[in-house]
Amino acid sequence: MKSSRLRLSHISLSLAMAFTTLVHLPAALAADTATAQARAALPAGVQFVRQVEGIDEYQLANGLRILLVPDASKPTTTVNITYKVGSRHENYGETGMAHLLEHLMFKGSKSHPRLWEEMSQRGVQFNGTTWLDRTNYYETFAAKPETLAWALSMEADRMVNSRISGEDLKTEFSVVRNEMEKNENSGVGMLMQRIIASAHQWHNYGKDTIGARTDVENVNIPHLQAFWRRYYQPDNATLIVAGAFDAKQALQWIATQFGKIPKPKRALETTYTLDPAQDGERDVTVRRVGESQAIAALYHTVPAAHPDYAATEALALILGDTPNGRLYKALVETKKTSDVFPWAANLEEPGFLLLGANLRAEQNLPEAKKILLDVIESFDKSPVTEAELTRAKAKLDSDLAQIFNDPEKFGVALSESIASGDWRLFFLFRDRARALKVDDVQRVATTWLKASNRTSGSFIPTEKPDRVPAPAKVAVDEQIKQFKPGTAVAQAENFIASADNIDKRTQTGTLGNGMKYAFLPKTTRGNTVVMSLRLNFGDENNLKGKSGAAALVPGMLSRGTEKLSHQQFTEELDKLKTKLQINGDASSATIDVETVRDNLPRVIELLSDALRRPAFSEAEFTQLVNVQLTQLEESRKDPQAVAIDAARKAGNVYASDDPRYNRSIDEKIAQLKAARLSDVRAFWKEFYGASQTNQVQLAVVGEFDAARVKTDMQSAFGDWSATQKFTRLPRPFHETKADEKQIITPDKANAFFMANQQIPVGNKHPDYPALVLANYLFGGSANSRILNRIRQKDGVSYGGGSSLVASNFEDVSSFSMGAIYAPQNRVKLETGMREELTRVIKEGFTTAELEDGKKSLIQQYQLERSQDGMLASNLAINLYLGRNMQFQAELEKKIQALTLTQVKDVMAKYLGYEKTLRVFAGDFK
Repeated sequence: MKSSRLRLSHISLSLAMAFTTLVHLPAALAADTATAQARAALPAGVQFVRQVEGIDEYQLANGLRILLVPDASKPTTTVNITYKVGSRHENYGETGMAHLLEHLMFKGSKSHPRLWEEMSQRGVQFNGTTWLDRTNYYETFAAKPETLAWALSMEADRMVNSRISGEDLKTEFSVVRNEMEKNENSGVGMLMQRIIASAHQWHNYGKDTIGARTDVENVNIPHLQAFWRRYYQPDNATLIVAGAFDAKQALQWIATQFGKIPKPKRALETTYTLDPAQDGERDVTVRRVGESQAIAALYHTVPAAHPDYAATEALALILGDTPNGRLYKALVETKKTSDVFPWAANLEEPGFLLLGANLRAEQNLPEAKKILLDVIESFDKSPVTEAELTRAKAKLDSDLAQIFNDPEKFGVALSESIASGDWRLFFLFRDRARALKVDDVQRVATTWLKASNRTSGSFIPTEKPDRVPAPAKVAVDEQIKQFKPGTAVAQAENFIASADNIDKRTQTGTLGNGMKYAFLPKTTRGNTVVMSLRLNFGDENNLKGKSGAAALVPGMLSRGTEKLSHQQFTEELDKLKTKLQINGDASSATIDVETVRDNLPRVIELLSDALRRPAFSEAEFTQLVNVQLTQLEESRKDPQAVAIDAARKAGNVYASDDPRYNRSIDEKIAQLKAARLSDVRAFWKEFYGASQTNQVQLAVVGEFDAARVKTDMQSAFGDWSATQKFTRLPRPFHETKADEKQIITPDKANAFFMANQQIPVGNKHPDYPALVLANYLFGGSANSRILNRIRQKDGVSYGGGSSLVASNFEDVSSFSMGAIYAPQNRVKLETGMREELTRVIKEGFTTAELEDGKKSLIQQYQLERSQDGMLASNLAINLYLGRNMQFQAELEKKIQALTLTQVKDVMAKYLGYEKTLRVFAGDFK
């Protein structure tokens, strides 16, 4: 579970906010024959309300709203229930109640007393989020009628029968406080929290979703239960079912499970508190431990239903987009800051536009802040241009298209429109964004982006205040009247994601230059297609001393080509509704692409230019280095980063010039500062290419013409070659030197624990299946021994677990355990970890754990195969390894056949708490 409070990274605030600009979808949803049949014979108590672009809305007599979003393109189903209650609805002394209830509603209900265990048994991916206007809970699972029936029954039961008990509160309280302390570790996150609080004098949007520490610590159960009974009712909820399912059967289950809940007699009051127009600048300063700086400015704006909200989103991009925004050019390109970030808050009541930037320690904060404010408030002198608006609209269109094409994300994303007043706002925003004119955006900019409406400075007496209009609510019904539904599109095929079917449908071969390919054409919603390209290069001799240059090449490849600047390149991708990611290290690189069928030929051309004809601009190189330096410098004080860094460093067995050497954070910083563009370019020229055996693998999944892709890839990369030879870097087993380290991270409210151990088992080893299942039962699932101990029983950690990463070649695996916790709970956390590992080694697991774990793990594998991006990546890896999906199928068979004795014996054979390297990082003073 998580609160949807601010979760900031160094790179982009808008990316950290799960539902901002990315939430708005186009009008491309399909009407489903099964849905139409379901309407023809509705269960008793179910009333059809409307259909909009393939979405059917129903209502029960008790007030529950139902949205059915059918899509059979992937064999998954998502159930999402949204309650219109968030931190905005909390009264004096109640802050954090909505978020606390989010946690407690996972503790169990009358008919589902062991909810986490039931989720895990069914291989369900689940979560809950709390935000300002709403709380939602969702589950995604392989499309099985019995799982859908269970999910609907569970949500109906916990709506009114959750166990909101004092006993559960005792253990969960520490978990919530642990989450609170984890958030407090982020200096820039605290800055955003303080700015938002200072901007709102009376409105609850100024109160952090996670709540005041004193309110959370002193909450009493009767008060909390009263809050729950008031808001967690059918007339305050919307149930969404999205993905592959039988609409008629789903409606019958919903009518049976939810229909029996009576409509509450109480009436919910609407909130009415609004802040007056701000009449002067405000300023906030946060002083905490850290090395990177940050600046930001917030301006009050309009609700999400307001006609001007689309212009606010466009302004966020015109100002804060990377690399096209005005702030990027004024601050990043001039080396005043390392990055910029925008956030347009889509809320039911008057929201805000926030823009900011991160700086390295040596950059001048006052100078950067002046530039930031001058650029934001300069639209009267530098009006919005047609080119800026065109770019912003293309970016919005590209972002929303990618959400639209994923039924799981789409089902959950509707929560934000529901919270803003009506789910159809989802489509109204789309239409308003497409219809934006320069004059609209210019008017909104000059109305709201004023010094008197800014929270970033001090109060200054002014003879004639230049105030913005007083905030006002919006009549959503009047706004919806302007909305005209678009045309729905056809559904995609019902693809079966079994190993046998994937192998049967996959076409494999080799291009003229030795590039191996795997093509899996299938129809998809929105005609989407994903591509995964793997490059392998170098050997342990020719890569010596070049890891720094190698690590910077991927970041430069998407920063412009010989034909297109960085800005033009990203604009072209946005126009093509394409997402491109390039990552790599000293010995390999991966390129992941998501686009649509008709645009794939042009995307391949752009990819060819990026990989074969990159610009390697000196200015872009400096910006890339600055961004990475900012991230590394900030991580120096982060307990989790420090602990992981120390564990990796302690496990070094190679010389410092070896490509397999693990550098510390400080070593990476020094390496970056010494980096030269000429070295980066030279590495690319020598090592990137496809001329050698098994050097490059390509996988494409989705809606595409296989013959055309083969021809285009041959044309684009047929003569692409590398001058340096490739031989895979061996990574043999090295026994872990058991040790314990403590690292002090001053002024950090949260701590991190990590333990690591090398095991002489690869994924072809006979013991591997048993180790996989053992790790899953011990710490790899939501119902694991670790999580049940440190969170459910002891209540000392928000999250923790274990992982097993095995080699595809050598007999070597890395087993790790980790958890976050408050520094004062170190002893209790360590005791829990040690005792649970020792217990399973000595006693093993129960029969119920074994059988439930097998079922859940195999369902998880099935779910992963249904994700096109993950499937493409696995197909590319299989090409490299010379195998197909039968390897996974055989692994699942071996896991299914495992006994309790085999699982127990494999843990006793390899694992032990005292065999691990353990690191504790935190402010233990």
